[in-house]
Amino acid sequence: MTVLLPPSETKRDGGDETRPFDLGALSFPELTGERVAVITAARSVSSDDATARAALKLGPKSLAERHRNLTLEGAPTLPAIDRYTGVLYDPLDAVGADPATRAWWAAHVVVQSAMFGPVGGGDPLPAYRLSHDSRLGVVRLATTWAGPSARVIAARSGGGLVLDLRSEGYRALGPVEDAVTLRVVSQDADGRRRALNHWNKTAKGRLVAALGAARPDVSDMATLVEWARTVGIVVDRVDGVWELVAESLGSAAGTASD
Repeated sequence: MTVLLPPSETKRDGGDETRPFDLGALSFPELTGERVAVITAARSVSSDDATARAALKLGPKSLAERHRNLTLEGAPTLPAIDRYTGVLYDPLDAVGADPATRAWWAAHVVVQSAMFGPVGGGDPLPAYRLSHDSRLGVVRLATTWAGPSARVIAARSGGGLVLDLRSEGYRALGPVEDAVTLRVVSQDADGRRRALNHWNKTAKGRLVAALGAARPDVSDMATLVEWARTVGIVVDRVDGVWELVAESLGSAAGTASD
């Protein structure tokens, strides 16, 4: 089973200075050429306030984040699941997770970074600023990443289940044929469902937290649905669309409900 996650714009600063950033330490070394091209372009547009503001869509409060892109070489690192923060990653509480859970995430989670392409959940990353819709001049992120990302993810999954929890913009950076996406829904007392937007990422984060805690042996959607049922999580198929019921995740992921 491979779980695909988007990155987040918010990231922890700092990291392990004894493990400085090294492209050679990332998963999928066959993407080194693409990574160098994107890093070089990101460094160029981050060189002054005006170009960074336009290319990276930075506001006054986040403009200083352009400097992250200028100091990637030798920057301190954190594992990807620790580097990213926000509504999807906060439910994981990765920093406080036990070693077995973290090992499961490292083995099964792939994050679709705009800067580095697909990376493993345990890969050592520096802080950086780049989004799927950033503009890097002649380097187009979708053109650069789509084909190569799809190939390495397919090779990584080996024909097994790929659960794609990425947002639409990041799916475009690495479209994976036959990947399964989940629509997050809310279900009322009468069983009526409606799609969720605001808590969408929170629910997905809770699902990944629950998977890491339980570490089930999942090979396809049938076994995922069966595992989910045993821990009280509702995943089912409605009119050809796989749905995840948000309310079923509160206790299963070990987090308080929103």
